[in-house]
Amino acid sequence: MQNLVSIIMPSYNTAEYIASSIESVQAQTYPNWELIIMDDCSTDHTEEVLQKYLSDKRIHYFRNKRNSGAAVSRNRALRKAQGRWIAFLDSDDLWHPEKLERQIAFMVKKPCSFSYTKYEEIDEKGNALGIVVSGPKRITKKGMYRYCWPGCLTVMYDQNEIGKIQIADIKKNNDYAMWLKVCKKADCCLYPAVMAKYRKRSGSISNHSYGRLIKWHYKLFREAEERNILPAVWSTCRNMIFGAVKKIRFHKKIKE
Repeated sequence: MQNLVSIIMPSYNTAEYIASSIESVQAQTYPNWELIIMDDCSTDHTEEVLQKYLSDKRIHYFRNKRNSGAAVSRNRALRKAQGRWIAFLDSDDLWHPEKLERQIAFMVKKPCSFSYTKYEEIDEKGNALGIVVSGPKRITKKGMYRYCWPGCLTVMYDQNEIGKIQIADIKKNNDYAMWLKVCKKADCCLYPAVMAKYRKRSGSISNHSYGRLIKWHYKLFREAEERNILPAVWSTCRNMIFGAVKKIRFHKKIKE
């Protein structure tokens, strides 16, 4: 399993999108992967959609006994991961065909054990929104605490170097909680190419009010990071500031 990639895919009521997400994995030029789908008691026809893909022995489907949230689903999937490389893809997002091959080659050559890539935004129907999102070339532990720069759908880390990661059971920002744990063991390096497509949906965290964003960021630092009240408030305020920085510096319109 030395070169196997374990792809973590939590799912909840994404029957409309999950087929495209799976097919973007199957289209990878790097064939040595396992896809771990952890369904969180979907109430739509997700399970029915998945049946046609389970003949691919690289795809492993599990269903939680009760609705538990994305953090629990990711933790459970990570415990089942057998690969050296751990990658993440939500069940409504997409990868470019060379994503795994090029990102692994980048990490081996550099070398680095924690990386992310650029991605582009699409709408709910898959239409391009003309926005590419990037980030700093290297994110240190200090830099990661300033803001969640990586898009979850682009992250990969070397489990041989980082180990098994488990995160606190928080409703939102659970991917950020994971990067905060990983960055304590390794800096995160940017592979400077667009390798994924992020689907902006009405329920995504980026579309919520600032009040809710502040609440969820505070819960991240207070509960997941177990910080005292004042440090948690300070980290939350700093996060809001660097969120504005990301919008200005790293959200770029594609020139036609």
